[in-house]
Order: sequence, then C-alpha cells, then structure tokens
Amino acid sequence: MAIRTALIGLLLTWGQHASADLLWGFGPLDGMPYVAVREQQLTGGFTRLLGERVGRELAMPVRFIETPNNRLEGFLQDGRIQVICNANPEWMSQANRLHWSAPLYQEEDALLQHTQPPAFTDLASLHGRTLGTSLGFVYSPPLMAAFADGSVQRKDFRDLDTRLHMLSLRRLDALIDMRRTLTYRLARNPELPVRFSTWVVQRYWMHCAYGPHLEVAAEQLDQVLLKLRERGEIDTLLEQAARESD
Repeated sequence: MAIRTALIGLLLTWGQHASADLLWGFGPLDGMPYVAVREQQLTGGFTRLLGERVGRELAMPVRFIETPNNRLEGFLQDGRIQVICNANPEWMSQANRLHWSAPLYQEEDALLQHTQPPAFTDLASLHGRTLGTSLGFVYSPPLMAAFADGSVQRKDFRDLDTRLHMLSLRRLDALIDMRRTLTYRLARNPELPVRFSTWVVQRYWMHCAYGPHLEVAAEQLDQVLLKLRERGEIDTLLEQAARESD
C-alpha cells in the first residue's frame, strides 16, 4: 500500500509539472520582427516563434506575458515570468541573480538620421543634438554617459513609429534602435526621408534570461536553445519573422 501511495503521489506530481505553463515574457516595445502585439497579446514575431519552438521541444505549453522593460528583473524574480529572450546581461542591474543562456544571435544598435545633412558618424558628432530613444532602454556606456552629462539630449518615446515621424519632420536629429527593427520598419515605409548612419553604436549578443521559478531545469533549457542555435534554427526563425506582417 505504501509503495502504491508513493507511486500515485509521484504520478500526480509529474502530471502537475507536465501541465504547468512556461511563462515567457516579451517586451512590447521591442517591435517587429521581434514582437507583434495587439491588445497586450503577443500575436507574432521572433519571440513567439522561438517560444513555441522551445515549448515543442520541452513538451510544455508556453504562455506569453507582456513585461515592461523597467520591471523585467522584478517579474523574473517573483515568478510572474520565468524566461525572457532578446536580452543581454549588460542591460540588467543584477544580472548575476539570473541564469543566462548561451549567446543565441547578434544584434546591434544603429542610428537612423534624416536624409538631409548633417551626417552623424560618431558620438562626438551627436553632441548638442537630440536623440530619439526607447522608454526604459539601456544603451552603450559611452552613450549613457553622454545622456547623463547632457552632451546628448535623450528623448524617450513608447513606440518607434512616433520616433520615425518626429525624425521625418526633423523634430529629432536622429534615433537609435536595434538594426533588425529599423530594417523591418523601413522596408515597409520606403517613403520616409531617413537613412542609416554609417556609425554602428554597439554590437552585442542576445541571450535568454531565466528567473529562479523556472518550471524545468535551467540546464535542460540551455541544451534546447543551444541545439536550436547549432542547427541554424534560430537564424531561420529570425528570417521567418522578418517576412511576417505586423
């Protein structure tokens, strides 16, 4: 009877684990090709494709949860989300409290400027100018220092479309965002009088970050993500997302 009771308890525990959702956060300001959001729901983009692919590998349902950038670490620590990707340890104030996946793909912060002069080719050329930024985003240390000492004026916006509109009217001198996000938007709005600067502000690797309430072993999720990277599936998902509509 004791063996049977123990076995039933084990099966119940396994059943509860198997049915638990993997709580996957997404930043609503990341934009396509990373996230497409309607009424606070993730409807498309790389983040959804990756989460669903990982869920199939783990045989777990995935639930996507909108996560404000300025509350990301808190959401991870208290279990409101268990994992978030499209992240980098340098953007976190307490990155050592999280588990980080292997680097999955590269991104870069690029500068977009008006087609008319002047051209911005380095940080010094931005001095005295106003740069359109994403609310709550952390940028390269030299640029953040320039914001802090006032040599470059930071102007935060909640969405890229507003920044693009302001730049096209020359009410911003330039804007900064991830290159894939800018490329995606410009491909769909070729009429905008804007162009990329030759200056790459910063290149970096993107990772997934796991909180302490992860429903699976962190090492197991590490292995799944690394396998997807090594097979080229991460790059394939990025390319697929770039072809999606938002």
